[in-house]
Amino acid sequence: MSKTKIFSIVFGLLALFLAWYLYNSINSSIVESERIAKMEARIIEQLKMIREAEIAYLSVNGQYTSDWDKLINFVDTGSFYITESKEFIKTLAYGADSIWTVTDTLGTVPVIDSLFTKDKWPRFNLKQLPYVPGIEPATKFNIWADKIDKSGVKVNAIEVVNPSPVNPARDEESEYQTRKPLRFGSRTSVTTSGNWE
Repeated sequence: MSKTKIFSIVFGLLALFLAWYLYNSINSSIVESERIAKMEARIIEQLKMIREAEIAYLSVNGQYTSDWDKLINFVDTGSFYITESKEFIKTLAYGADSIWTVTDTLGTVPVIDSLFTKDKWPRFNLKQLPYVPGIEPATKFNIWADKIDKSGVKVNAIEVVNPSPVNPARDEESEYQTRKPLRFGSRTSVTTSGNWE
């Protein structure tokens, strides 16, 4: 066999190996990106459920809670009042209007039935609400709720953070909010926005 044939075979095999290696590395990074995107979508869905429960808790109790047991108990057994308001206007003799409102309570509706319907949240599981989905061992979201001072006024604030980012590019020290671990709310602002929005 001539040297040319040997070199051709060796370079042919080397080219096949390099082609396979490049394909495999590109394909594995695509598969990993898809896995991370799916897991983060599920975590975002869980954060949205927690946000809804916390906003409901605030509307009934006047503050957020950082106690998972209180939040779960509220969603499980809490109720919203159904009210009806009527506004009355009476024109006074000198032309000004006198306005008053009468509010009647018509009944109550359970929180779990009004917020977490199967149509809206098909994967809702009350017992799993505090846990980051897809993470082993089971890990709870970090939750913080308190009052903060804004221009001399105490206002309610909340922050819920995924302590175990799936995406290795997410870092708490990042200067970009969208590159920090998935979260909603803030310890310094009055917001319930998520950093994925």
